[in-house]
Amino acid sequence: MRDHVRQNRSYWDGESAQYQSDHSLDLTDRALAWGVWRIPEDQIDALGPLDGRRVLELGCGGGQFSAALKSQGVAVVGLDISGAQLAHARSHAPLLPLVHASAEDTPFADASFDVVFCDHGAMNFCDPDRTLPEVARLLRPGGRLAFATSSRLRYVCMTDDWELTTSLQRDWFGDPRLDDGSSVDFSLSPGDWISRFRTHGFAIRALYELRPPSGASTTYPWFVEREWAERWPAEELWVVDLTN
Repeated sequence: MRDHVRQNRSYWDGESAQYQSDHSLDLTDRALAWGVWRIPEDQIDALGPLDGRRVLELGCGGGQFSAALKSQGVAVVGLDISGAQLAHARSHAPLLPLVHASAEDTPFADASFDVVFCDHGAMNFCDPDRTLPEVARLLRPGGRLAFATSSRLRYVCMTDDWELTTSLQRDWFGDPRLDDGSSVDFSLSPGDWISRFRTHGFAIRALYELRPPSGASTTYPWFVEREWAERWPAEELWVVDLTN
């Protein structure tokens, strides 16, 4: 197991109880939504039509998003590296199929899914040079990948103490790997994402820069303040389709 995978598994096993205590109710109440401001999927349609399609969530955490899809009759599977997170998922969604594995090395056969998605989760905490080819392997031709992730801009506006500011603090270019001593994230610029999409056979369908709508609330106030997120994109939602 790679070092960052081991580190992130340990982090999420340790943080899972507090994370679910802080966020599970809101994630359940607003399950079919994206990002820290919970932008509804039915306003974006990132996943596309799901009737008759097989769906995989990478980094499902407590399974709230996948459980909501399953309640609508979608054939969905949740995958997560953290056994503690999956225990929470089993407790409130016992019929949801769950797999304990890394998104960089899944146990599924080639061309097993029509849609792969991730609301933060694995596409934040896994190496994109490993997740993107793995997703390409898992998808059937024409299949879709949709994922929300932190923006590179948010990262370069953070101090060495991880405080978010309104000025540039770090280099735009450089190593995408971010290790704060507890967990490891990966932060790519849009140009870096586009280059990797092309390498692995994906065509870009849409890029949404998520912005809090009027009256929106979040249970992640430490991630970004409303005033910041109203001015600059702290989160991106990519929608790409496999072309080969």
